[in-house]
Amino acid sequence: MPAIPPINVTAFIDRHRLSPFQVMTVVLCFLIVAIDGFDTAAIGFIAPAIRAEWQLTPAHLAPLFGAGLAGLMAGALIFGPLADRFGRKRVLIFSVVFFGFASLASAGSGDLWQLIALRFLTGLGLGGAMPNTITLTSEYCPEPRRSFLVTTMFCGFTIGSAIGGLASAWLVESFGWRSVLLTGGVMPLVLSLVLIWKLPESVRFLVIARKPVERIVALLQRVAPAEDLRGATFAVPERAPGSPVSHLFKPAFLRGTLLFWLTFFMSLLVIYLLSSWLPTLLRTTGLSLRTAAIVAAMFQVGGTLGAIVLGWLMDRFNPHYVLSASYALAGVCIATIGALATSPLLVSVAVFFAGFCVSGSQVGANALSANFYPTDCRATGVAWANAVGRLGSVVGSVGGATMLSLGWSMPALFAAIGVPALLAGMTMLTLGRFRARPARNPVPA
Repeated sequence: MPAIPPINVTAFIDRHRLSPFQVMTVVLCFLIVAIDGFDTAAIGFIAPAIRAEWQLTPAHLAPLFGAGLAGLMAGALIFGPLADRFGRKRVLIFSVVFFGFASLASAGSGDLWQLIALRFLTGLGLGGAMPNTITLTSEYCPEPRRSFLVTTMFCGFTIGSAIGGLASAWLVESFGWRSVLLTGGVMPLVLSLVLIWKLPESVRFLVIARKPVERIVALLQRVAPAEDLRGATFAVPERAPGSPVSHLFKPAFLRGTLLFWLTFFMSLLVIYLLSSWLPTLLRTTGLSLRTAAIVAAMFQVGGTLGAIVLGWLMDRFNPHYVLSASYALAGVCIATIGALATSPLLVSVAVFFAGFCVSGSQVGANALSANFYPTDCRATGVAWANAVGRLGSVVGSVGGATMLSLGWSMPALFAAIGVPALLAGMTMLTLGRFRARPARNPVPA
């Protein structure tokens, strides 16, 4: 009987149809990201109640928001490399449990600085969870549908944000602001029990970590129940020496790493600047508070739809060029907002397409970064790109106030905001052209 050649698990997953087991994995990651979105939106809704109870000024609240962003950045930097060393499932569950307990502790805060410290810890757990959901989803999805499934999974963030806003409004009125943090702590702890039971470890990680063959076969059998895997062996990619972080800067990946970092920085700068300041900017044109809030909400609606549509397009065309065109169009749409700001209907359309293009592209960039790096540094690559992007989110959140103080006209202001989106489009185009060149010394991923 001829020997059965070793199975390449990546090719195995790519050639089979999506199974219920893989759908379950995507749904579990969706729920993790949704809880992240709930927490992110909730802190903004409870801030007025915290301010009233503790008699704070708006300036006192700035560190509260900044602490969460700093925690997200630190969590991505720390937990990405750990996931490449110890596995996606283990780090994901730890991150979810960690931010659940941190959120519960936040509900008992006695003063502002205690709450700020606990919000940092909550962000630390959230920052570790989000990139690993992208990595795990990517590693279980077949290549022909990978971008669409990863971007659809990540829509859990905007859906969770919407639920967080609605739930917070009711909970604060009925039970006070601490009830929102309690809810945000209980949900991940309950979900962690389901994750321990149902969430699989990445089969690619198990192979590269040389885990028992029985574990790998059991997981692949759930991907393709009809396959006979008795006596199967698996092709083990060579694990490069050194830390996962050092792999990001090797010649084969250095240029891509820097281009992804620049893209994430510019993209999240625009997203957080518009998310934080768009209602305020629209109010200066004479729109009512209610109208400004509705128009601003179209940014999130557009982002959710954009993530799904762009993910579908990325699976059918060159994903770099899809994202490059989308980012460039985002710059145009953002600039258009300033010219249409006095017309609620037209500005709503412009804001919708700005969200569609820039937020949708950011989700697509997450999926693309997961596909760029090999298994032994994938979680680190995705996580560190997100961490650099968080620097952009801080610049965007703070930069809005600076731009307002300059006294620019609305068209000039939004034209300036659109420039980073155009730069993100240029970096994606550059990355696409770089990766299209035939490598002289190709490095197997």
